[in-house]
Amino acid sequence: MQAKIFEPTPEGARKVVLATNIAETSITIDGVVFVIDPGFVKQNSYNPRTGMSSLVVVPCSRASANQRAGRAGRVGPGKAFRLYTKWAFANELEANTVPEIQRTNLGMTVLMLKSLGINDLIGFEFLDPPPGETLMRALELLYALGALNDRGELTKLGRRMAEFPVDPMLSKAIISSEKYVCTDEVLTIIAMLSESGSLFYRPKDKKLHADQARQNFVRPGGDHFTLLNVWEQWAETNYSQQFCYEQFLQFKSLSRARDIRDQLAGLCERVEVVVQSNPNSNDITPIQKALTAGYFYNSAQLQKSGDSYRTFKTNHTVYIHPSSSLFQFQPPVKTMLYYELVMTSKSYMRCVFTLRVRFDALTSLYRQVMEIKPSWLLEVAPHYFKEADLEQLATGDKKMPKAVGASSSTVAQ
Repeated sequence: MQAKIFEPTPEGARKVVLATNIAETSITIDGVVFVIDPGFVKQNSYNPRTGMSSLVVVPCSRASANQRAGRAGRVGPGKAFRLYTKWAFANELEANTVPEIQRTNLGMTVLMLKSLGINDLIGFEFLDPPPGETLMRALELLYALGALNDRGELTKLGRRMAEFPVDPMLSKAIISSEKYVCTDEVLTIIAMLSESGSLFYRPKDKKLHADQARQNFVRPGGDHFTLLNVWEQWAETNYSQQFCYEQFLQFKSLSRARDIRDQLAGLCERVEVVVQSNPNSNDITPIQKALTAGYFYNSAQLQKSGDSYRTFKTNHTVYIHPSSSLFQFQPPVKTMLYYELVMTSKSYMRCVFTLRVRFDALTSLYRQVMEIKPSWLLEVAPHYFKEADLEQLATGDKKMPKAVGASSSTVAQ
């Protein structure tokens, strides 16, 4: 569908293109004569206090507005119509877009700088200095993951994590997966997570068929294992494009995930992580443990209301994203680990799986929920969780663990 914008316009017809800000600079469409600029843009923003990424609609900058106007008349005379006043352009719009480094999570950036031997982040001459609070948040995360020691220096684990061009929590999960003999599956899940937002499509005339096809991929354990199932079924067809068409999957998204997976597998060889498959495909526990080793930081507990969760780290109320396989799961699962936390009209968790902290009341209703024993948290994050903390989780106490430290020697290095 998107490729049609580059096709020649038939004689006697008019081409109307609806575009995001990608059309400002990233692509050029021939024959555009008129541009209508609403003056807004969807922009990612990161709040270090809550650890939340927000996709919000904000006014564009004057620089962006000028870029949009420049799209008109590139091959002839043109006009730009701005849906805001000249006064608003001069007085309400910022001169330039806020640099991305000042509004994103810096965990991966800080890890890279540390690996280059740059330890004085406060004195480092950034082209656009990020907020100090965001830097501190990144350092705290890396310390909790065991990538930094108590002096802020890179550990052996941190150096291995820095080899992977992914979020530090993902690289920690990859390295930990070697200990649990499931690196093959973890690499697949991580590659699929990167494309999970554009994996399925839903044609207007086949919505019910698309929804049913998506539901058929759902597997016990949550969204991560649903993504793993999609990959495994696609791989069984020798990565068939026809399979994607029949199952309402985006072939290009899966192909990108395949490329990412191949790249990560190559990097595993560089850091001497042996890529092995889970010897028992019916037991997903090793995969759960490996993911928990990287994402124990992202955990949330069901609130008494039963319709929302509260994050352990930031004490923030969040909801499961409607696209999740665990959305409206009944009865609601007690405790969760999530891959991504985004702010929309509500705070949603995407790609979630669950931790069970009370396993004495298991019923058949929990078939689609990933169960994790409390001892697993002590195994993968002994520096973060103590037995007293787990007792608090089991009894519904919302208090956070008091101490956050570097990984001990029991965590995979």
